[in-house]
Amino acid sequence: MHAPVPGHVPADRVFAFNIYGDPRLTEDVQASYQSLHRDAPEIFYSPLNGGHWMITRYEHIFDIVKDYEHFSVREMQIPRIENPPVFIPLSLDPPTNLPYRQALMPHFSPKAVSAMEPKLRAFAADFIDEVLARGECDFVHDIAARFPVSVFMELMGMPLDRLRDFRALADDYFKARTNEEIGALGERIIGLMTELVELRQKEPADDLISKMIEFQVDGRPIALGELQSMLFVMFLGGMDTVTNVASYTYRHLAQDDALQARLAADASLIPRFVEEGIRSFGVINTPRLVVKDCERFGVQFREGDMVLCVLPLGSRDDRRFENSAEFDIDRQALTHLTFSSGPHLCLGHNLARMEIRILTEEWIKRIPRFSLKPGLRHHSRVGTVIAIESLPIQWPV
Repeated sequence: MHAPVPGHVPADRVFAFNIYGDPRLTEDVQASYQSLHRDAPEIFYSPLNGGHWMITRYEHIFDIVKDYEHFSVREMQIPRIENPPVFIPLSLDPPTNLPYRQALMPHFSPKAVSAMEPKLRAFAADFIDEVLARGECDFVHDIAARFPVSVFMELMGMPLDRLRDFRALADDYFKARTNEEIGALGERIIGLMTELVELRQKEPADDLISKMIEFQVDGRPIALGELQSMLFVMFLGGMDTVTNVASYTYRHLAQDDALQARLAADASLIPRFVEEGIRSFGVINTPRLVVKDCERFGVQFREGDMVLCVLPLGSRDDRRFENSAEFDIDRQALTHLTFSSGPHLCLGHNLARMEIRILTEEWIKRIPRFSLKPGLRHHSRVGTVIAIESLPIQWPV
């Protein structure tokens, strides 16, 4: 259903695009998004899903995600919902978010993440070895939905035998559209996190939940509600994001025999492969709420407008990246937007890079050549978080 177009939006800025299922989006989701660079205004207003702006160019996104005076993260649902949940620190603007980020940052620093490498490598090897003799697997379900999620659950001290239940719950949350669905699923996730907090309050362990219970925020102990909200955000991020980036990256790799051969012959290329995969296959579109009237790039934004920064498109902007649609591990390194930027740069970016690097090192050692199973379509969930649902692949045994 089309929402009325506000009076401050000129007609030449209106372009109907449905982020939850536009027919222009194909199996190659990120590549098909690039049609907007060709067919739509650089900044346009879609009257669908309650009406919202869409920002598609690197420089514009980069500016908006840093301008918290005008573009706030306090509402992050499109369409807007009543009584939106508070995601700490994700839906707090600076300086309010800083004490929470500062408490978390040491646990996701390069040094802290590097200490996890042996455990990550063991997880990756075990999951790949489980499918190796079969000559086929569903990469999403057998590898990508298990490896990074297991790493996250181990880090947090979550019970690994509940992996599939937790993953399904996160997936249901991202699919939810109505206030009722979002509220009910959010309550279930908060309930699970509260159970884990109560367990660790009685039985502390060497895990992140136990450490978070001891966090100090602005010189005071963290409150239970704050802790629940932080764990909620980390649960959703840990259950979904790396899984999706890795799956789209491997979908590409499965169709590129020459790249497989290069990686198998020279493992030192793998970090560059990982970074190009992260650039090419971003999965997060991040909303902002306009909280103060302003003009940007010739566009009038008014208080109450919703704005969607399409991060995957920013990372595929041909003004920023030469031949931006090409997957090129030899391209000059440039800062992309897959992990956003500014005060809400993803805290887990070091861990995400290491996870995909280690997975690829262990995969290529065991399965240097593989391909997509023929004749199958690869459906994706689209919206503010993009996810491929299945990726059947095969290899010689």
